[in-house]
Amino acid sequence: MKFDLLLYGITDRAWVGTLSLEEQIEKALQGGVTMLQLREKSLSRENFLEEAIRVKRIADCYQVPLIINDDIQVALASGAAGVHLGQGDLPASEARKLLGPERILGVTAKSVEQARKAQAEGADYLGSGAVFGTSTKRDARPMTLETLRQITEAVTIPVAAIGGITGENVRMLQGTGIAGAAVVSGIFGQEDIPGAARKLRGELERLTGRKKKAVLSIAGSDSSGGAGIQADLKTMEAFGVYGMSVVTALTAQNTKGVREILETPAKFTASQMDTVCSDILPDAVKTGMLGSSENIRTVAEKLREYGLKKIVVDPVMAATAGQRFLSEEEGALMERELFPMAALITPNLPEGERLLGEAIRTRRQMERAAEALGEKYGCAVLLKGGHLTEAEDPETGGLSEDVLYSEGRLTWFRAERISNPNSHGTGCTLSSAIACGLAEDLSLTESIRRAKAYLGEALRGGLYLGAGSGPLDHGAGRRALGSDPFNK
Repeated sequence: MKFDLLLYGITDRAWVGTLSLEEQIEKALQGGVTMLQLREKSLSRENFLEEAIRVKRIADCYQVPLIINDDIQVALASGAAGVHLGQGDLPASEARKLLGPERILGVTAKSVEQARKAQAEGADYLGSGAVFGTSTKRDARPMTLETLRQITEAVTIPVAAIGGITGENVRMLQGTGIAGAAVVSGIFGQEDIPGAARKLRGELERLTGRKKKAVLSIAGSDSSGGAGIQADLKTMEAFGVYGMSVVTALTAQNTKGVREILETPAKFTASQMDTVCSDILPDAVKTGMLGSSENIRTVAEKLREYGLKKIVVDPVMAATAGQRFLSEEEGALMERELFPMAALITPNLPEGERLLGEAIRTRRQMERAAEALGEKYGCAVLLKGGHLTEAEDPETGGLSEDVLYSEGRLTWFRAERISNPNSHGTGCTLSSAIACGLAEDLSLTESIRRAKAYLGEALRGGLYLGAGSGPLDHGAGRRALGSDPFNK
C-alpha cells in the first residue's frame, strides 16, 4: 500500500480539550498530515475498534492511511492500512504473517541493530526516537541526531523521526536522512491545529528536499487556451514551478471574443480550494476572473483561512474584446475583500481608471494613479501602461512602461513595445509570472523584472493562430529565463 511518512500525526487523548478526538483529527488532516496513527492506551479493545472505524472514515475522505498503534486485531477488524509496533510488542516477523503482504507494518527502532532486524523481518518503515525530550514519553532518553543519521543510512526503508518535534525545532533534523517526522503535541497540542500542521509540513518538505514551489491560479478557463487558467499553467510550467488551479468560471471563447460564461458555484469553488490547499499548500497565489460576488467572498475567506500571503490579484474586469466581467457591485466587493490582502494588484490603464474614477493619459498621471491606488488599498500596485501610446504622451518614446508603487516608492519598468497584434492573455501571463517569482522568494521588483522579460519573449514568439487577437507563445518566453533558478 502506498504511504508517505512526511508528516505522520499520532493521536494522544492528553491533548483533547474542547474538541473531540475526531474533530482534532479532521483539523490535522486539513492541515496536510500525510499519515495518521491512532494511539489508545486506556480503551477496551471493543471501544478502540469502534473508534478506529470512525477515524478510518475520516482518514479515507482525505486519502490518508490510518495506522493502528500496537493492536493488530483492531487494525485488521477496522480495515486500517496497517499497524505500528514498539520494541516490546509482537515481533515484526510474526506481525507480518498476521497482516499479510498488503498492509503497512511500522516498527520503532532505537538503534542500528534494531533497525536492520525490523527491516529483515518485513517492516515497511521505522519510527526512531525520541529525538527531543517529550512529555508523551517522559522516560524516553533522547536519541542523538548522529544515531538517527546512522539508522537512516543502515536501512533502505523510510525512517520517521519521532519525539518532541515541533515547528520550532524540526529544522534541527536537517541532514539526518529522514523521510518525515512523527508528531504528537506539535500538532494535536496546538490551538491552531491546521496551521501547526501546515507549518510542519512546509518545513519537512524543505528539509527532505521534496519541496518544489507551487503556485495556485484562481481564475476562469479559456477554451481557446490563450488566457485564464490555461495561460497561467503554461507560464508556471515555463518558470519551473508546480502549477495548480481553482476554476471559477468556464468561458466559451476564442481569439475573436467571449461567447458565453458559465460561473462556478461558490460551494464548488470552496471545495476546490479546500482540496488543493489541504494537500499542497501553495507558495504563491494569482487570482484572475472570479465570476461572481459569491466567488469573490469565498476566495477571500479561503485565502484568509489558509493563511496565504503572496497573492497577486489581476483585477480582470473586462476581456480584450470588450466583454464586461465584473459589475460595479462585484468590482467594489473585490476592492474591499481581495485588494487589502494582496501582495500586488496589476491593473491596466482602463482598470486603473475604473478604480480611481479618473482618466490616466500620461506617465505623470500613471505615477499619481499608482500611488493613489496603493494608499487606498494598502498594497503594492503595478499599473500597466500598455494602453498608453506615444501620441498621447511623447515621453513614452515608443516604449511599453509599467510603474510600481510599493512601500512609498515608485519604480518604472521599461520594455520595448513589441509590434504584435497577437496579445491575448498578456495580463494573465504577466501576473502569473510575477507570482512565480514571489513563490521563489524573490523580491517584488525582481519578480516583476523577470516576468516582463518572459512576457516580452512570449510576444516576440509571434504565434499566428485564429482570426482575432491570437495567443502568446509561452514556450518562446523561456528564452528570457536562461539559466535562472526558475528553469529547473
